[in-house]
Amino acid sequence: MYFEVWAPQASRVTLQCDGATRALGRDPERAGWWSGEAEARDGSRYGFAVDDGPVLPDPRSRRQPDGPDGLSAVVDHGRHTWRTDWAGRALPGAVLYELHVGTYTPEGTLNAAAERLGHLVELGVTHVELMPLCPFPGRHGWGYEGVSLWAVHEPYGGPEALKRFVDRAHALGLGVVLDVVHNHLGPSGNYLPAFGPYFTDTHQTPWGSAVNLDAPGSDEVRAYLLGSALAWLRDYRIDGLRLDAVHALRDTRACHFLEELSTAVDALAADLGRPLSLIAESDLNDPRLVTPRAGGGLGLHAQWSDDFHHALHTAVTGEAQGYYEDFARAPFAALAKTLTGGYFHDGTYSSFRGRTHGRPLDRTGVAAHRLLGYTQTHDQVGNRAQGDRLSATLSPGLLACAAALMLTGPFTPMLFMGEEWAAGTPWQFFTDHTDTELAEAVRRGRRREFTAHGWAEEEVPDPQDPATRDRSCLDWSELDREPHARVLSWYRDLIALRHTQPDLTDPDLSDIKVAYDEEARWIGFRRGDVRVVANLSAKSAAIPLGPRRARVLAAWEPVELPGADGLLHVPGESCVVLEQG
Repeated sequence: MYFEVWAPQASRVTLQCDGATRALGRDPERAGWWSGEAEARDGSRYGFAVDDGPVLPDPRSRRQPDGPDGLSAVVDHGRHTWRTDWAGRALPGAVLYELHVGTYTPEGTLNAAAERLGHLVELGVTHVELMPLCPFPGRHGWGYEGVSLWAVHEPYGGPEALKRFVDRAHALGLGVVLDVVHNHLGPSGNYLPAFGPYFTDTHQTPWGSAVNLDAPGSDEVRAYLLGSALAWLRDYRIDGLRLDAVHALRDTRACHFLEELSTAVDALAADLGRPLSLIAESDLNDPRLVTPRAGGGLGLHAQWSDDFHHALHTAVTGEAQGYYEDFARAPFAALAKTLTGGYFHDGTYSSFRGRTHGRPLDRTGVAAHRLLGYTQTHDQVGNRAQGDRLSATLSPGLLACAAALMLTGPFTPMLFMGEEWAAGTPWQFFTDHTDTELAEAVRRGRRREFTAHGWAEEEVPDPQDPATRDRSCLDWSELDREPHARVLSWYRDLIALRHTQPDLTDPDLSDIKVAYDEEARWIGFRRGDVRVVANLSAKSAAIPLGPRRARVLAAWEPVELPGADGLLHVPGESCVVLEQG
């Protein structure tokens, strides 16, 4: 078998495979690369030693059976027999579902998660978005401290379990999106610096030195990230990638890494004959992310829309701290602006940042489905002190209103697991660091973050306590109990409407008309012949709709349709979706 590794500063590199050691030679065709052949098979354990250093896992390891610190294992992807002939599923018209494998079920494995995919089909979801799967220390964690960007976390089931999961999803008609982290790697098990300049002090990020995208040696680092991305899409038949915090990808080159990535992914899609998607997480409010390359953009297919979330969150909760401050001044106006313009901060002053932020989105040139809308995400729940969901503090009626505004709105909807039944379980920040000093530092840092904002130390869950993860697992017995069953039925009805009403997937943002009353706390919008009204006040509201005949498509509570006065009477904390030609 052929082995290779990039180690440009090395004087010598040795391969250890199944207990045998041999020296690798310099590759005459590629500077900095070392290569050679050795006897190996699927499952063979191996690693590389640079100069006089220890044997380390392969930077391009396809499997880490003993975790990030152990030897790598050979994976023969050709051994897997795919059972589903899959043509792919594109983003337009999609409904995504963000899922954390470790807490979706008590077992916390890909096999167990696959057994629950039928629930998503019944719900009407089209794509499941898996949170990061790369290996990380211990058994349980969010996955954003992963290493070995080509491998699958072994406690989740490893490479074969991911293939079975994808195959099962495709058999059910579900696309699969994978969350990948290119902006940093975890501190534990990260041996890349021993091999080459994968990081640079030219730029700094919240996690320290930046991934090297533009300094000397960066050609190979970019190729490393590109290779990893394409491997998920090709070897595991993943349908799309969610790119974590792309604003932290420091790149001063004329051709940005994201443009290079989107070019490569589009080429692979053409080669495979199925659609592939790139979805960015970004707080830049820069429309160039989702503008096609032919139009001068970076060519990503979609991005998360935190502005929509923030506006909706402040409207339903009244919270005004931190980055919610600007939205909370006039939450219904903020919500109206995001519904029609995509971004709230589009060159306006952001008090949270202390500067102007963003630029306007071309509403006629960028399709609405290129922005993802959501009421909750792993970030917006898990980064709260106690990991409390909206269901912990809001009435079922307000939850229904939030769901209606998201699922009938212009953006591609995304649910966070469990929200569809108003899950009573929190989703907290948990880790399982095996390095005791790092574990203590994370514990102290988490508590310090929130005690500075008035929380008592004992109120902040210990990330390292196994009970924190256990509390965060979904309780599937809730589905048949009230109010969970009613909320679940509401989500199913709204998603079904989205799939059957063409007006609800119209990509034209400029065609949306919004009306609201900040004081009376109601908001409504029109999309073609569909009218959506949400009354967030505890009092009933009489909302001018016009005297034309209307038909109820979905209602949380019974409503009084407009008479000659043209007023729609909506009960407090309730919402309705109507058809009015």
